Amino acid sequence: MIILASKHLAVYCNLLFCFLAGFVSAETVTVTVGTDAILKCSYDAKYYGRLSACWGKGTIPNSGCANEVLKTDGTSVISRLSERYLLMGNLGQGDVSLTIRHAEEQDSGVYGCRVEIPGWFNDQKHHVTLKVNAVPPNPLRIEAREVKERTVTIRWSPVFDGGRPITAYRVDIKNKQTPWETKKTTELHDPSLTHVTLVDLSPSKTYNLRVFAINSVGMSETSNVLTITAKEAAPEGPPLDMQLVALSSSSIKVTWKPPRTELRNGVLRGYNINYREYDPVAKQFKRWQYLTVAATREQETVTLVNLKPSTMYGVLIQAKTIAGVGPASNAPLCSTLDETTSTTSATPSTSATSTTSATPSTSATSTTSATPSTSATPSPSTISITFYAATVWEQSTASISGVPPDPPVIELKKVDSNSFSLFWNISSEGDSPITGYFLEYKAVNASWDYTKNAVDFGAHETEATIIEMNPSTYNVRMFAKNSQATSAASNVLTITTGEAGHQKDILITSMMPYTASPLNSPSHHLIGIFVAVGLLVVTGAILTTWQLRRLKQKKGTLSIWLGNGEVRYTDCESLHEL
Repeated sequence: MIILASKHLAVYCNLLFCFLAGFVSAETVTVTVGTDAILKCSYDAKYYGRLSACWGKGTIPNSGCANEVLKTDGTSVISRLSERYLLMGNLGQGDVSLTIRHAEEQDSGVYGCRVEIPGWFNDQKHHVTLKVNAVPPNPLRIEAREVKERTVTIRWSPVFDGGRPITAYRVDIKNKQTPWETKKTTELHDPSLTHVTLVDLSPSKTYNLRVFAINSVGMSETSNVLTITAKEAAPEGPPLDMQLVALSSSSIKVTWKPPRTELRNGVLRGYNINYREYDPVAKQFKRWQYLTVAATREQETVTLVNLKPSTMYGVLIQAKTIAGVGPASNAPLCSTLDETTSTTSATPSTSATSTTSATPSTSATSTTSATPSTSATPSPSTISITFYAATVWEQSTASISGVPPDPPVIELKKVDSNSFSLFWNISSEGDSPITGYFLEYKAVNASWDYTKNAVDFGAHETEATIIEMNPSTYNVRMFAKNSQATSAASNVLTITTGEAGHQKDILITSMMPYTASPLNSPSHHLIGIFVAVGLLVVTGAILTTWQLRRLKQKKGTLSIWLGNGEVRYTDCESLHEL
């Protein structure tokens, strides 16, 4: 009976506590960062009428709400901690559910709703546990800011970070015709980036680009896929297989093939054909004459006419795109036939493509030279004096009418795998405000060529991140521009990409010996322990064998074995010597 009474007493005490404390219910709500969280709470307004209620962060105390975030008198909200806390339900029907707009991770916790019902210990209490989980950042929206022959600059606007700071961006690029498995990936560990420039693209090639944002939770979904086509550039290779054949005393047939496909840098529009007489007595050339033909097929032919009899000619052919003219091809000098021979020779063959009469004209500037050399077996109509040509890039020599800006001073910010970041400043703008900057880059052993490798920046930009498509060692310099003139070149930086990331890893692991140092790795620790134990066992065995041999020389017998980790023995004599 006493035991039964004690059990009833415990139940009565629990009921009394619940009665005194009021009814308390609880639930859990889980949302992601940036979304609205709705914490349910309501009462019977038809029975009680409109009642006052409050919400607080924390468990509900004996009166009121702890850390009150919102309070209502049953008709309207009379106080709130922030505009983010709202009552979106129908107060007339007793719905006092709390809405937290754009929930953040720090909003997580226990919230209490207290409805003040008249009478002692009648208040309705409701606890809600809110969990706000961070997520990866939102996808980026990227666009091309500038597309050139070998560079492209892409930019994006900041996006919602998912509740955790963005720590890096990942840039993927691939040839449009290949799958994403062939992409080149670069991670940029600079969360403040809003644009990046990719260099060393191939002219006239089409690429796909995408960018991801990364935080501590994970990586965003892919951005929109950008399709860009690099602008055309002048061909980088000469025409191939050029041959000269004398047809008569006044004509020479020239045949050739286009440059290698990967060196065309665009759609071939035509060819510049330059030719001139060679005087073997004076060992010098006369002035250039030239003509232009359209690019039509993979085997081109043209006939030079109105030439002088028995005269040697040198010919240069350059392919051209809409962007410019490429390097010239090389071929031996060719002599027209003697005038008497041309009267009895067969009818000269005419090109299937076109026969163009060359109208002599004087070239403004000559950029080629000829070097005679003697062939072992010259043909009757062709003298093997090889004619070499070189393309010369010239900068503008226009006069400067104003004071240019001072040269910028550029500094390397960091190198990360196949990308690098730099910043610059300038001391004087010259006669007028800065209108922009342009960055030149080249392979460390190459010559500067502003017509090929230049990246433009705005007047207010002072730093940039560059992704190298072909990591190597580069020289970088910069120029400043105003409306009057361009500055002299800045200091030159020598930057090695590609290997830098590996060097960085070595530096980091040298500061973390227990994660990467081969001498301190766990596997090598275990090996060291096993070797030490093995040496001890071998040494013990040798000593034991030696002692046993000594004892065996005495009378008596000895048996020794291991059991439960202890040395046990039986013998007629004592084992003090052990």
